[in-house]
Amino acid sequence: MKCPGCAHPESKVVDSRPNADGSSIRRRRECLHCHKRFTTYEIIEIVPIVVVKKDTSREPFDRNKLLMSIIRACDKRQVSRNDMERIVTEIEQLLQNSLQNEIPTSYIGELVMRKLKELDEVAYVRFASVYRQFKDITAFMDELNKLIEEKPAK
Repeated sequence: MKCPGCAHPESKVVDSRPNADGSSIRRRRECLHCHKRFTTYEIIEIVPIVVVKKDTSREPFDRNKLLMSIIRACDKRQVSRNDMERIVTEIEQLLQNSLQNEIPTSYIGELVMRKLKELDEVAYVRFASVYRQFKDITAFMDELNKLIEEKPAK
């Protein structure tokens, strides 16, 4: 880190502490040449995620759009807003950790269905009916039958 006083390229860290929300670290540094002290901030660089849609068009990942689709699927269900927010956060973290900057909507949809299936089966079927665009009642019933077959007997 270059000293703002003398432009010397080397400094030492005197003190480090995270900010209140933990999103950055404040560092007090001292120049090894002129001994001037200065402050730097270190933050995580977030690479923007681009979503590749079915028609091959691309748009930035929108956390709120994903949350709204989950809210619609969970309408009038016993699913808390915190659970819905948690699903979106988990999916967003998976996408960030994938180190891919272009993600197909099909992958995101499958992640949502997997999370909703664990949380609420009705919300899962609602989301799947829109996501998979069931053409008729037979396709819908096939999905329900798969869900019933997978469910362990009580």
